Amino acid sequence: MLDYFPNILFLIALIVGIGFFTRNIRKVVRNIKLGREIGEVTDKKERWGNVVRIALGQSKMVVRPVSGIMHIIVYVGFVIINIEVLEIIIDGIFGTHRIFSFLGPVYDWLIASFEVLALLVLVAVVVFWIRRNVQRIKRFMNPEMKGWPKNDANYILYFEVVLMMLFLTMNATDHQLQILGAEHYSEAGMFPVSNFMLPLFSDMSVDTLVLVERIAWWLHILGILVFLNYLYFSKHLHILLAFPNVFFGKINPKGQFSNLESVTNEVKLMMDPNADPFAAPPEGAETPAKFGASDVMDLNRVQLLNAYTCTECGRCTSECPANQTGKKLSPRKIMMDTRDRLEEVGKNINKNGEFKEDGKQLLDDYISREELWACTTCNACVEACPVSIDPLSIIMDMRQYLVMEQSAAPTELNVAMTNIENNGAPWPYNQMDRLNWKNEA
Repeated sequence: MLDYFPNILFLIALIVGIGFFTRNIRKVVRNIKLGREIGEVTDKKERWGNVVRIALGQSKMVVRPVSGIMHIIVYVGFVIINIEVLEIIIDGIFGTHRIFSFLGPVYDWLIASFEVLALLVLVAVVVFWIRRNVQRIKRFMNPEMKGWPKNDANYILYFEVVLMMLFLTMNATDHQLQILGAEHYSEAGMFPVSNFMLPLFSDMSVDTLVLVERIAWWLHILGILVFLNYLYFSKHLHILLAFPNVFFGKINPKGQFSNLESVTNEVKLMMDPNADPFAAPPEGAETPAKFGASDVMDLNRVQLLNAYTCTECGRCTSECPANQTGKKLSPRKIMMDTRDRLEEVGKNINKNGEFKEDGKQLLDDYISREELWACTTCNACVEACPVSIDPLSIIMDMRQYLVMEQSAAPTELNVAMTNIENNGAPWPYNQMDRLNWKNEA
């Protein structure tokens, strides 16, 4: 029984780690489903093309070459190196060691490529850390990045360093054991990077080497499980959500805004000469939908998916002309606030079984009206996002609520809308004099 204890312990750790992760992901899915349904998804061919080009191909990352190339290295390294996790899982469950070594030269090439990628990931992580903490690039220093967001970004970098070092330590000690001909450590793999670490272990006994190798092996796989579950609490949930987010991303022309069907129907009714605009609605008719959005439940599911997918990279904010001119608006903050409010609603549901009114909402409690009206609707934030997030759609929905539900538009906009209603133009001239504006040009 004792011979199988490590395998049982490994299986328990695997089940607990994946189970906890699954539980948290279900919360994310539930929270996203609090939003309005989006209807039938069309143009699937184009959407899948975007997934390949933007999510897999990282095409929008390399617009900024330094950070883009570094991110691709970490991304590729994360994906490919974790192929070895499959081998670790099989070895952990069945008590084998390097189960795929029968692949011979192919296995040697795989281990060698994993090590080179691990080294490149370490270099990229160091560059990222310097950019954030030494160079202090402006977009990482915005007010919304203080506290947890800044710490979260650094924690992930530390995680990556530890996981890569454990991987290389595991390989270096394994290689040394192979050289010494230790039992169960038959020659397998090529170690172009960890080979340089051999002097650190050359004076150790076989028993000590086995102990170090086993500790590194266990900490590596447990670290991966911890990292997996950390994703739920981190901006790095985008590692998983970037793909569906890009698929559901906006593919219409960016300047095209959606119309409310209820408003369209009302306009059609007003233009119908045979309709009675004062007639009462038929019995049993649905209550008119709320115009716009004041809280996360008023947003649609894609917008809530956007919030969870936000990488907090700040490219949107750095491209925003309003932010550049000192306005309070930060598109990144819009997404972070939406996610924070959605998480708050989710915790409310966890506690009460259903959402209990808490006296808060996204508008005013998280996002101010000053931020909303600072937006120029230029779509620069949408264009800049590397994973197809659309902060502008949330801003426009909340503006719509302010105008149509609360009549709370800025004075200048109210004047323009009143003139359009009365004069057919935004200027204060009647229909006969509507061209007089040119005299003031």
